[in-house]
Amino acid sequence: MNATTEGLIALALILAALAAAVMGAALISRARSLRKRSMRLDEAVAARAGKAVSAKPSKRQGWRDRIEEIGIKGLATSIGQSLVADEDRVLLDQCGVDTAAGRAWFFLARAALCIALPLGGYLLFGDKSLVEACLTVFFGFGFGYMGPKWYMSKRAGVRRKSADTELPLLIDLLRLLQGVGLSVDQAMQLIEQDFNTSMPVLVTELRHASAQYRSGQTRESSLTRFATVYKNEDMASIAELIVQVDRYGGGVQEPLRQFGDRMRERRRFDMKARIGQLTVKMTGVMVLTLLPALIIVTGGAGFIAILRGLSQFGGMG
Repeated sequence: MNATTEGLIALALILAALAAAVMGAALISRARSLRKRSMRLDEAVAARAGKAVSAKPSKRQGWRDRIEEIGIKGLATSIGQSLVADEDRVLLDQCGVDTAAGRAWFFLARAALCIALPLGGYLLFGDKSLVEACLTVFFGFGFGYMGPKWYMSKRAGVRRKSADTELPLLIDLLRLLQGVGLSVDQAMQLIEQDFNTSMPVLVTELRHASAQYRSGQTRESSLTRFATVYKNEDMASIAELIVQVDRYGGGVQEPLRQFGDRMRERRRFDMKARIGQLTVKMTGVMVLTLLPALIIVTGGAGFIAILRGLSQFGGMG
């Protein structure tokens, strides 16, 4: 790579960084102007009400809030919509951070990595040839774009597994509390209050569903997220059972008992299948580790005798 090509690539990267800096400065300026307008509006409203409002921003609004404001403004642009697509919002929803702040931080992380990794990779490894420089920038941009999504996918997988593990306890608690005379609403409220440490994922979803139900939504619409967010058929069945009981009345103790028995039976079969797969994998491990030692123990003496015989035969010759 000659000096002219290196200079052009460095100039292009510097211009991209300057463009990103200009965009960030414009977003910061816009956020400040909107904040000033909001403060003036608050002052006018307070003046009519006869109250005095401080012209200074709140001390609680620190650097984190300012960065979140920049991210929220960036999400409204076409670049922000492309960096935070619908499938990314599904992952954020499964991680429990599908809020304005969560989407803003995801957008800022992806945008920062998409700029920092290609530039850093070029500065470290891009001084050899044009092809290597292009590959470094390409893979740096790819890792910067996919890195936040891979991290959120891992977190979403952990939460899906936790929800599946917590579901039998939820079924048993609902059956027990409904059996002692509590209604479905009372049972769900008690679970939200006292079992947050035992079922952190499901209690969060139940609290969200209860808040929507208290705000005026129907039972079916309030449990839609609970039934679909983790793509778990058992959770969807529980939500449908609660909706049917709320609509037509009746007790849920016996249906929950039958459902719990079916779920435990299915999990028992899944565990047997997993044990069978583990047995096959352990066979390969045993062949690689135990077979050489077994051959040495059982056939070592014979091999030594053969070698001694051959050595003696060679000496006699």
